[in-house]
Amino acid sequence: MEFSITLLLVLANLAVSIPAFNNSKLMNDLIFYPPAITNQKQYYRFITHGFLHADLPHLAFNMVALYSFGGAVEKIFSLECLFGSMGKLYYLLMYIAALPIATLPTYLKNKENYHYRSLGASGAVSAVVFAGILLLPQIPINFMFVPIDIPGYVFGIAYLGISAYLDRKGGGNVNHSAHFWGAAFGIAFTILLCIALAQLNVFENFIKQIQSFGRILPFEC
Repeated sequence: MEFSITLLLVLANLAVSIPAFNNSKLMNDLIFYPPAITNQKQYYRFITHGFLHADLPHLAFNMVALYSFGGAVEKIFSLECLFGSMGKLYYLLMYIAALPIATLPTYLKNKENYHYRSLGASGAVSAVVFAGILLLPQIPINFMFVPIDIPGYVFGIAYLGISAYLDRKGGGNVNHSAHFWGAAFGIAFTILLCIALAQLNVFENFIKQIQSFGRILPFEC
């Protein structure tokens, strides 16, 4: 059985989130709390908050999205014409790095906000999802309340626009900023890594995939 970074990340989220549901000390010690970072230098919170979730539906939604997209992205990263044997390591690096990068804008807005807390893997999951959309823009995405598949790039454009709008609007309990910046990081990370290390021309691939009118084409490396 092939070793799966995606499965390992899902298990890590389960191992931290589920005990924290009924353990307020564990939750408070690991949650994203900007004043604790500013005044007590608890920088680990940039990472640990991403393994916490508010409740079971929140955890389930993120883990289903991670497992659905993560397995595909992990395999693509490991293709010889992309990153080969280093693919899994780069995939893991993207996921972990997305956690602090996605929440940095939130931190800068709330350095001394003693009423602000945030948690969840959404920033890192967004990075994985959008890395997948960049490489396979025609990948079908569906929702229970929408009877047709939506091409990944169409979903991506809508998602980024809605996240930016809701972040600017403010209010609510969802950190839309982390969604937006996590997605942006996933795209930027994949582009830069492909330019530096891969045989695949990521821009040509994206255009060809878009022009395939719904078909997912094999990579031309």
